[in-house]
Formats: sequence, C-alpha cells, structure tokens
Amino acid sequence: MVLLDLKLPKVSGLEVLRALKQDERTRAIPVVVVTSSREDPDIKTAYSLGANSYVVKPVDFDAFAEAVSSLGLYWLLVNQPPR
Repeated sequence: MVLLDLKLPKVSGLEVLRALKQDERTRAIPVVVVTSSREDPDIKTAYSLGANSYVVKPVDFDAFAEAVSSLGLYWLLVNQPPR
C-alpha cells in the first residue's frame, strides 16, 4: 500500500499516482491518497487516475495517527487483494 499526499515538494501527487497506475509493475499496488485537500476536482481526478481511497487528513496529530493506523489495519487485515 502507498500512502500518497497530493502536495509534494517537487512533483504533484497526482502525477505520482498517474505514473504508478500506468506502470505494469506497480499498477496493482493499492494507493490511498492522504491529503489536506477537500477540493472536488482533486478527489475526482485521484479516483479517475486509479486511487483506491481518498482520505482528508485531520489537522490534529492524534486524529491523524489514528486515521493512518485504521487505514493500515484495513488494507493489511480486512481487504482481500487478488491472488
């Protein structure tokens, strides 16, 4: 699983997502966008590029840590990936 922020210092997270999903070697890796953007165009674009989930990260650190922990538990324990 990749946790991907949209606001990266040198390249857009959406560009990283596009590259991951276009490459046969990384296409099947789940990508969870974890970002501060609540903008509808960002959400729609992320899903259209192949994001598996879009999470608006909480500002409070404890809430953020809990959200990331829940994401990890879901993708590692609950989700059934293809075999």
